[in-house]
Amino acid sequence: MKRRMISIVVASLLAVAFAASAWGAPWQGWRGSGGWGMKGAYQRLYDPAKVETVSGEVAKVELMSARKGPGNGVHLLLRTGQETIPVHLGPAWFLERLDTRIEKGDRVEVKGARVTFDGKPAIIAAEVKKGDAVLQLRDQAGVPVWAGWRR
Repeated sequence: MKRRMISIVVASLLAVAFAASAWGAPWQGWRGSGGWGMKGAYQRLYDPAKVETVSGEVAKVELMSARKGPGNGVHLLLRTGQETIPVHLGPAWFLERLDTRIEKGDRVEVKGARVTFDGKPAIIAAEVKKGDAVLQLRDQAGVPVWAGWRR
């Protein structure tokens, strides 16, 4: 009985010591949204009045690294009947956690706002449909789903 009590006390002390060391670790700071929050310059490009829907074939999917501003984003190059246009989906850290994958050769329908980005036309996507799957990225007001909890 005495040995069992000592074992319980030692185990409890080890648990407390482990927890204290974790809590005592230097604070790493808020992780944040990597520059993809609502007040960023990139998010202000989205204008709900300029929303349109285009369909086509995905010619390319790529991870775009930011020179400044938001962290890495996922973009696709969409070939429609009239043009080939870049489509900005959203932050890589958000998209990589979703079940729906968009790949080269997929036929998709994109709903989003047409913008000028780095002097060239592009679309910032609000929604991407691939077959029966719908990848919802923004609401009707343009608020990204990854930032919606801050409203």
